[in-house]
Amino acid sequence: MSAIEEAVAAAAADQVPAEADIAPQHGYTGNKDAYLRRLKRIEGQVRGIARMVDEDKYCIDILTQVAAVTKALHAVSLGLVEEHIGHCVVGAASEPDPDARAEAIDAKVKEAADAIGRLLR
Repeated sequence: MSAIEEAVAAAAADQVPAEADIAPQHGYTGNKDAYLRRLKRIEGQVRGIARMVDEDKYCIDILTQVAAVTKALHAVSLGLVEEHIGHCVVGAASEPDPDARAEAIDAKVKEAADAIGRLLR
């Protein structure tokens, strides 16, 4: 195989990735690094709360920190719900078959509603 043929074959391989090489795209994929930074910060806050308990800090101060972590987790959750609706639900609406589209939309909306229900418990 000549160098030109090899280059053409390599370019064609890059343009059409194998099905196994394609990672699933989720609504949060574009913001993944930001979500991970926020979750690392929350993890640090939780470790701080454990340290406060270990050091017998005042209970109201601990509760204040627990409320802050809870609020931060809710913010992450709401962002993920928004990403799900904007990506997954809207993506289901692009299904070409009308019957499959309606079924896919219903399934994705139910997933979102169930997730919101779990957040509200």
